[in-house]
Amino acid sequence: MTTAFDPIDLGGIRLHNRIAMAPMTRSRAYAPGLAPTASTAAYYAQRASAGLIVTEGTQPSPVGQGYPDTPGLHSAEQVAAWREVTAAVRTAGGRIFAQLMHTGRIGHPSLLPEGLHPVGPSAVAAKGSVYTANGPKPFVVPRELTEDGIWQTIEDHAAAARNAMAAGFDGVEVHAANGYLTHQFLAPNSNTRTDHWGGDDRRRARFAAELVRAVASAIGPERTGLRISPGKPLGDIDEPEPDATYLELVRALEPIGPAYLHLVEGRDRALTLELRKRFGGAFLLNARAEQGHSGPEQLSLIEDGTADMLSFGALFLANPDLPRRLRLGGPYNSPQRETYYGGDDRGYTDYPALPATEEQ
Repeated sequence: MTTAFDPIDLGGIRLHNRIAMAPMTRSRAYAPGLAPTASTAAYYAQRASAGLIVTEGTQPSPVGQGYPDTPGLHSAEQVAAWREVTAAVRTAGGRIFAQLMHTGRIGHPSLLPEGLHPVGPSAVAAKGSVYTANGPKPFVVPRELTEDGIWQTIEDHAAAARNAMAAGFDGVEVHAANGYLTHQFLAPNSNTRTDHWGGDDRRRARFAAELVRAVASAIGPERTGLRISPGKPLGDIDEPEPDATYLELVRALEPIGPAYLHLVEGRDRALTLELRKRFGGAFLLNARAEQGHSGPEQLSLIEDGTADMLSFGALFLANPDLPRRLRLGGPYNSPQRETYYGGDDRGYTDYPALPATEEQ
């Protein structure tokens, strides 16, 4: 019987277990030019016992930024700073993918360089507000991407993927979940286009497929993953009938052959199982959990074949040695929600690991 602690081959990379660190925004890119810091390197290296680390969302272009102090992968200084992070993880024995996250309409002009404005598939504002340096601001109506703008955004992701490889990452995860730009193209309430980028399920899935195709062409499909969250309402997304859209997306991914599909699970386990059956690569699952975040009770999903790998977010944030704790059955540090975003090293690099003398 396969367990979460068994190795797995991911696109030719041997991972020493099937436990992944999920991408989590931390808003601590305090180095010049929105680059990661030495604390970022320490944070990820502490968690190198994961089979795979997926970084916080990293903007592929300046206009892709939606929150304060999030890192990018579009400048030389960012690449150089990330190289320190990947070297620290590799020295600690880990594997790490960069997540590329363009936030689209989720953001505010005050977060962007002068002259830039949030963009989206359609000129439809999200309900709600975003945190800025001057407090919460309501979301603005995004500029609808033109045909040229769409292809430029796709090329921005491919360029950022090449930068990720230059920075020493093992691969790239494309973020098509949680209400950000690629998810906005997938959802009918944020994508009201009537051209070949919107309308029916196939056309709404096209942007995500073309983006994955471009990244895979730039760095290899075996170094490319995709994260999705069908039906999740984050970012004012409304997908009342997501199944057909995401099954169409998986069909479009088949000839591209990305290494993995990373699913943020909703309430529909039947869709999870159908996507698992239809996707040809590794199936990475951030499982639905009644208590708010996934935990040790989800380990059986590897054993019963529901997923090839499991990703953990808040539990990995608070427990740098999570695979060991899962193997031992705990104990677990509790995440400090008030230190999730921004701040210093408190709640970032100071969560303790189990003592080395703890029973193996």
